[in-house]
Amino acid sequence: MRIVTLTLTLLLLAVSNICGSGVFPLDNPSKLIIGVNGTYTIQDDETLIELARKYDVGFNEITAANSNSDPWVPGKGNNIIIPASWLLPEVLDDGLIINLAEMRLYYFFILNNRKYVATYPIGIGREGLNTPTGIFRITAKVKDPVWYVPDNIREENPELPAFVPPGPDNPLGGYWLQLSLNGYGIHGTNRPYGIGRRVSHGCIRLYPEDIKTLFEFIRPGTMVKILSEPVKTGMHDNKVYIEIHRPGIEDPELMMLAVKNLSRKRLLKYVDTQLMIHAIKSATGLPAVISR
Repeated sequence: MRIVTLTLTLLLLAVSNICGSGVFPLDNPSKLIIGVNGTYTIQDDETLIELARKYDVGFNEITAANSNSDPWVPGKGNNIIIPASWLLPEVLDDGLIINLAEMRLYYFFILNNRKYVATYPIGIGREGLNTPTGIFRITAKVKDPVWYVPDNIREENPELPAFVPPGPDNPLGGYWLQLSLNGYGIHGTNRPYGIGRRVSHGCIRLYPEDIKTLFEFIRPGTMVKILSEPVKTGMHDNKVYIEIHRPGIEDPELMMLAVKNLSRKRLLKYVDTQLMIHAIKSATGLPAVISR
């Protein structure tokens, strides 16, 4: 047990140095924002999808935070925001929260009597093959999984075999976490540029290095809460914050969700309406102060 704890501690320290993901202590219940945003100056012909991969953020996150930049030709010398701070959707003692609207996973756990949260960008189900919401459990862990191709996918692509063995052609990557909902899981990928995009058949995919880390932490029986909250709000350091994600939702609906969310938390009376309107219109995916 002591060796396992030491290994996890070293792993935490290593992962925490990654800009767009990491492990953060939750010692103060009043602090609901984790991480710090960064900046990067474009070199040569780099693209935002390459930067997302480099800094371990989702393509959706880096494009929302840099909406004035062309994601494919951002321009040499331009400064790009690396979106690496997040308003927690809620806090658990133990378990996973997956917010489909922001395409991000949060894993809450306790180590040596201290609470932590680890967070990683994800890819989710494409239109018509939506990732389901609800409360589930991890029922099994598989290293080097075999992909048994579902019938509906083979109907789309008859050239696919009945199964794909472990290796570079396996879309599940090197690790599979089975959900209690049959046919769905959390896994790696052999196409990392799909992280932060709606491209899967309903499963949740992570960058190869992220699923490897998460796989080490997760135990069978771990709760998984999958939700879709495009509007997150909370009080942090005595200021009201809002974080907006726009997965095909227009401003009026986002405003309605924001007011409902803030009212439920009894924070609406502290809000500057104009700041809230600006945050909704810009929808950067970054925590923004909306206090009066």
